[in-house]
Amino acid sequence: MRGTGRLAVLLVAVVGTAADLAAKAVSEARLPGTSVDLGLLQLQLAYNSGVAFSLGNRLPVGVIVTITLVIALILTAYAWHQAPRAGWVERVAAGAVIGGAVANVVDRARDGVVTDYLHTGWWPTFNLADTFLVTGFLVLALAHTRTDRTADTSRTL
Repeated sequence: MRGTGRLAVLLVAVVGTAADLAAKAVSEARLPGTSVDLGLLQLQLAYNSGVAFSLGNRLPVGVIVTITLVIALILTAYAWHQAPRAGWVERVAAGAVIGGAVANVVDRARDGVVTDYLHTGWWPTFNLADTFLVTGFLVLALAHTRTDRTADTSRTL
């Protein structure tokens, strides 16, 4: 059953990557020059030449792609190693992080920018891959904290 955990991480990563790249393609085809109001969220096309919050937007594209690719590979290796011992929540979260990272690397490698399309008005415009990354990291952090607390409690009993 060792491979089952890794397969789950891989499946979530592939689905997350495909979903984000598809959403980016639809956004580029349908949103130029327009904004769709969905209440708390608007669909609005934007391009980010940097990383989170446009940091590093003056760096050469090759540097940003290389750094983000290395980070994605490290995350993938770690998730691959941990998957057999992880619970399903951690596997899904790890797959989401990997899928988000890969989608943004692939998008940036095409033309040097990441396509964003989710806009709130009070937060920088972002995309589904960013949501996968942030949510996945938060879930992993919470799961790790919970695991540490459980492990500490079991040692004291």
